[in-house]
Amino acid sequence: MSALLPGIPPAPQTQAEPFATPELSPEEKASALALLNEKYVIGCQKCPLAGTRRNTVFGEGDPNARLMFVGEGPGFTEDQTGRPFVGRAGQKLDEMIRAMGYARELVYICNVVKCRAFIVAGGKDRPPSPDEVSACMPYLERQIEIVRPRVMVTLGLSASLNLLGVKESMSRLRGNWRMWRGIPVMPTFHPSYILRNYTTETRRAVWDDLKQAKARLETPSPG
Repeated sequence: MSALLPGIPPAPQTQAEPFATPELSPEEKASALALLNEKYVIGCQKCPLAGTRRNTVFGEGDPNARLMFVGEGPGFTEDQTGRPFVGRAGQKLDEMIRAMGYARELVYICNVVKCRAFIVAGGKDRPPSPDEVSACMPYLERQIEIVRPRVMVTLGLSASLNLLGVKESMSRLRGNWRMWRGIPVMPTFHPSYILRNYTTETRRAVWDDLKQAKARLETPSPG
């Protein structure tokens, strides 16, 4: 919870509650994100991933974005550059965003964990551990609280389970709306999964999910 970060207002205690803090202006959002990154994330030592990273990968995009994508964590290329989704999976995500009719710079992209989780012997990426997720979750919660997107899309099983706090299969999650503190969440496949399973069925499923997200974004807000 953001209460773990000194000087940052606490987020609500349950995923069902809306945010207790008022929404910031676009300029205030940009400043708040920069402060969160510079004061807390860049120098974070809360878990062992700090000892193996090259860079923290905070997130990027429009601080006032209506659409946010949340992935599992950075890979090799992201660790090298300090930017989210810039490798092959990132190129596929860019395609997905363009297919929705949006530009990458007008959405917000981040991950559950801000440091690369990998097996040191061999360098293969791995899912972050529960302790690693727990250490990083206050940062993600605060990012969401600041940006206050209208819709979130979680990419892959790990990101979906960790953000939503559920234990379900991807087949049950994807394509079905969930709520996180008043924000609709659409779980879908991770771009790397799409690359590994480049079938008509997979692509159709992802496109169906993205169309649902786009339709929700383009539905006028009540009031």
